[in-house]
Amino acid sequence: MRTSLINEMPSVDWRVCVAPMMDLTDRHCRYFHRLITRRARLYTEMVSTGALVHGDVARHLDHDAAEHPLALQLGGNEPAELAHGARLAQAWGYDEVNLNCGCPSDRVQRGAFGACLMAEPQRVADGVKAMSDACTLPVTVKHRIGIDRIERYEFVRDFIGTVADAGCSVFIVHARNAWLDGLSPKDNREIPPLRYEIVHRLKREFPALTIVINGGLAGDEAIAAQLQQVDGVMIGREAYHHPWSMASWDHRFLGSDAPAPQREDVEAQMLAYLQALQARGVPWPTAARHMLGLWNGTPGARRWRQVWSNHRLKNEPVARVAALARAARLDAAASTALAA
Repeated sequence: MRTSLINEMPSVDWRVCVAPMMDLTDRHCRYFHRLITRRARLYTEMVSTGALVHGDVARHLDHDAAEHPLALQLGGNEPAELAHGARLAQAWGYDEVNLNCGCPSDRVQRGAFGACLMAEPQRVADGVKAMSDACTLPVTVKHRIGIDRIERYEFVRDFIGTVADAGCSVFIVHARNAWLDGLSPKDNREIPPLRYEIVHRLKREFPALTIVINGGLAGDEAIAAQLQQVDGVMIGREAYHHPWSMASWDHRFLGSDAPAPQREDVEAQMLAYLQALQARGVPWPTAARHMLGLWNGTPGARRWRQVWSNHRLKNEPVARVAALARAARLDAAASTALAA
């Protein structure tokens, strides 16, 4: 596995992670997140094995060296295709390859992978073994605590036991069931109840495995509380919509003594990134959309977001849009201060 700063500390690799999120955690998003946290483990969006067999591999796998430590999440169910994806993950320099057994979307179900694979633990085990045989990277699995109305602890316990026997030692557990009929992916993140105690019990029963908890968690205190029970915490939408919540992670959880980042510096570095994209002919809004939460919780944040989101400015030079956004934020902040 590639050496990175995070590996200076033992057993810290999965201590705090940012979840894979479809249509969100693309390479531009991950670059932005890495400006805020240098050590948290980042994940790609799920990439189907079919896309890597038949599609544009570079489009799916290319990434910036700054993104490490970085995991590739695969979606698929055929051992040979999963093995191919694992080999590509290693060839393209990823630090981990993860198998998605938690996505409940209709499209994923039609492909017979994602959360529905929890009903076939031996199939998952076969895929994990094929991936492990094909690369030297850690092979991990992300899954739910159950599917549909199956709420027996034994269901997820036996799933983990079977897959662990195939060589997987890291399990990222979304502490909700996946309801495969009648709910959208968004509803599946909100309606099935959270049952953190199931994940805690898994750690007690499998002390030698690395158990990472995911689902509905926000804030440093919640992370710290979970780390008393499990090995790691994965944060999803909270990290995306409130990215500055990640700014304390390196120092508090990941052993860094480096100075905490400053929003102004992160904004400046992101502007340089956007300008480089624009110089290559890449529309800067494809990346700028990920940074809209940077100033959330501060005076003027709404006006700053509005400028960057204004479609009438999408063909303007990045520097001009940045100047307009900064001026709008500072003006709004000054007005707020005068009204106080």
